[in-house]
Amino acid sequence: MINVDLNEALGFIEDSEFEEAIDLANNAFTKVVDGTGPGNDWLGWRRILAEPNDAELDRIARHAAKIREDADVFIVCGIGGSFTGAKAIIEALNLPFNSSGPEILFAGHHMSGRYLEQLMKYLQTPKSDGEPKSVYLNVISKSGSTLETALAFRTIRKWMHEFYDDVKDRIIATTGETGGVLNKIIDEEGYSKYIIPEDIGGRYSVLTPVGLLPISVGGIDIQTLYYGAVSEYEHLENDTETVLNYSAFRYLMHKKGVALDVIGSFEPELMGFAYWTQQLLGESEGKEGMGLFPAVAGYSTDLHSIGQMIQQGQRNMMETLFVVDSPISKFSVPKVNSDTDQLGYLDGKLFHEINKSAQQGTVQAHLEGGVPVVKIIIEKLNAQQLGQLIYFYELMTAVYVYMLNVNPFNQPGVENYKQAMYRLLGKK
Repeated sequence: MINVDLNEALGFIEDSEFEEAIDLANNAFTKVVDGTGPGNDWLGWRRILAEPNDAELDRIARHAAKIREDADVFIVCGIGGSFTGAKAIIEALNLPFNSSGPEILFAGHHMSGRYLEQLMKYLQTPKSDGEPKSVYLNVISKSGSTLETALAFRTIRKWMHEFYDDVKDRIIATTGETGGVLNKIIDEEGYSKYIIPEDIGGRYSVLTPVGLLPISVGGIDIQTLYYGAVSEYEHLENDTETVLNYSAFRYLMHKKGVALDVIGSFEPELMGFAYWTQQLLGESEGKEGMGLFPAVAGYSTDLHSIGQMIQQGQRNMMETLFVVDSPISKFSVPKVNSDTDQLGYLDGKLFHEINKSAQQGTVQAHLEGGVPVVKIIIEKLNAQQLGQLIYFYELMTAVYVYMLNVNPFNQPGVENYKQAMYRLLGKK
């Protein structure tokens, strides 16, 4: 289960106000469970864990296994929640320089012509043995009309139709059950299709085919990931302490005028997860003048850039750290004959120990500098515990945002830039 360490952070608030906030959090949790809050038709992320669909998990895993056997490159074409969750889990669990299976690339998450041009050149460049690359494409969009994704999809699928005779087997669409531009294309071309449940929004969709197919193609056991989330769902239905405490604390920080939550980790493997939470929180709480801005920092790298700001800048921030208790690696500092580099005192120490000391020293310094620090702790970096962490954050976000009297599940402001952009481009 997920452990939330608020020990040092609670020193920034009074016991009485924390107790009041816990009561508010409990009321918000009841709205989530009973489905009585605004946006209650978007609670499918809970439904799918209460009623696991093992047949769909099996279908996805079998399909992914076939793709892994044949593909050299697997492209995930999507933006926002259509790619951040999958990217987070793949980056967390796959080795950085020695992953087996196809190379997983991302497209449709911005509109850089240079990136797309170079991607197309790369796809068309033969392998070292002279054979052409075997490319598969998973386009993910409920509507199919999101411009970033639609442009990349048009570009890549045009080439694939020209290059592959079996293109219908190579393009997989993940979209709504009916309607939208993408479903029209599927009907015309006969691509295979996975359905995004209508009651699940993009940023809550990582445990649907949106995230599960790319994650499975990445060689990760999606049953273990999924049932990790199921176990956290079942646990938090009966023991709400961790989620209520963290929701209450964030609410009090917001009430006291804190403007930013700096979300980070000393484990680079978890930076993709930090970016997933950034979208989850930002799109959920950032409405009606409300919300803590979810900034992302990767430590210890960013201690050498924004560390000074965190330590001695405006006291308008809190900090959330993702912590892994057990060593991710047993790699240690090598011993050498000379101590010219003055690192002899670290001979034989695990890098995990050194990193942990850096984390502890940073937490101490930031607390002394007036920054409340919350630690979200998992015991090990594995699929089961990441599944637990996904559901914990989904539930915490819903509870906390209900405490702000805001709908956690819509994102009306996202449409504003799209409408302005379409007018400038001349779309009718």
